Amino acid sequence: MEEVIEGGPWLYLGQPIVLQKWEPGMVLRKLKHTEVPVWIKLRHLPIELWTTEGLSTVASGIGRPFYPDAITRACTRLDFARVCIMLNVSSKLPKHVVIMMPNELGGESACKVDVEYEWLPPKCTGCSIGHSTKECPLSKPTKPAVTIYVRKPPPPHRPHRN
Repeated sequence: MEEVIEGGPWLYLGQPIVLQKWEPGMVLRKLKHTEVPVWIKLRHLPIELWTTEGLSTVASGIGRPFYPDAITRACTRLDFARVCIMLNVSSKLPKHVVIMMPNELGGESACKVDVEYEWLPPKCTGCSIGHSTKECPLSKPTKPAVTIYVRKPPPPHRPHRN
């Protein structure tokens, strides 16, 4: 059991599953996560970077790299590399990573690697992940105040003069 809990991240259909060891008296509550595992696709990756170290270097520009998928490791699909990373939910999600590669002239050339996220958690800009901003319980409008209408008092009664 410890290997299963410690061996993550675990994904089902590309979405993370959070496992926690049950203990007596444990209170179930929704956890606030600051990091989630996600799969990314790296497109236009130079062939020199199709190594564990190269993939890790590029993926670290987005999150904390875990491992590439089996097809990427075997280099049998070269149109993109697929890597599982731990993504900080408060960080920006870059669409590109620029890698400076050594060139034949002894200098460096910029290489733009496109990043595609296979799945991203719903993210609330107000409080946390786990729901969209629209569904945030903290930003839901409170019930409107009760409106009470007060009638205008009738004009004062004046005695009639002759």
